[in-house]
Amino acid sequence: MFRKFAIAAANALGSSWMFMANVSLILLWLLSGPFFKYSDTWQLVVNTATTVITYLAVFLIQNTQNRDAKAIHLKLDELIKGVSGARTRLVDLENLTDQELASLQQEFTRLRTKHEKTAARDEVPAAAE
Repeated sequence: MFRKFAIAAANALGSSWMFMANVSLILLWLLSGPFFKYSDTWQLVVNTATTVITYLAVFLIQNTQNRDAKAIHLKLDELIKGVSGARTRLVDLENLTDQELASLQQEFTRLRTKHEKTAARDEVPAAAE
């Protein structure tokens, strides 16, 4: 139930109409200032409302990002499994320790450097053609 609510809320919070609604509310609040003589209560209303809304939105957004990241990882894992010759140890990479990830990153850096050297050596100079 929370998942469905979080998806709907994240979609609504990120929409253009929600942005326009918030701009309208802020303009309404600003225009109401003279009627309330710019009192402390007038300021407290917007401060409290924005704090509460922001606090709740952080959790909704984080939930959505966690779900999206998990879906992306699963899709990538499926692609890795399906590619002939791919190293299946790369599946579930997000669960490796920081040290294991650093080691893997160094391995890919070495591969990239080796490839760049090979590609540079194999290039034919334009003058030689």
